[in-house]
Amino acid sequence: MACAAARSPADQDRFICIYPAYLNNKKTIAEGRRIPISKAVENPTATEIQDVCSAVGLNVFVEKNKMYSREWNRDAQYRGRVRVQLRQEDGSLCLVQFPSRKSVMLYAAEMIPKLKTRTQKTGGGDPSLQQGEGSKKGKGKKKK
Repeated sequence: MACAAARSPADQDRFICIYPAYLNNKKTIAEGRRIPISKAVENPTATEIQDVCSAVGLNVFVEKNKMYSREWNRDAQYRGRVRVQLRQEDGSLCLVQFPSRKSVMLYAAEMIPKLKTRTQKTGGGDPSLQQGEGSKKGKGKKKK
């Protein structure tokens, strides 16, 4: 155990790990979600988590080939792990607003929907609403 204590909190292998499954509202707690479903995000990616954390000033890097052990889907969309530095060399917090891994996860889940990539996707959702209206008309015709 002395070896683990001798390692600095600033070493990259001491950074906390955040997998996208931790923030995914499509997952159950048994499947790996670690925050309340009301605060979770739909299908977050490792790069989105990295963007949000680095924008606030945290030291972050992504390991693209890592996968969450409970993730059964092997698609590239579900790959990736984000490593975040919480503590500095002397053991003090990097940012006072993030005292724990849960605070980082909640912040990331709050900010991911506000990313430009996410807002552009919802902006492009207008044609899908029109398609939805068309299918409603189709349903009405089926009832007759």
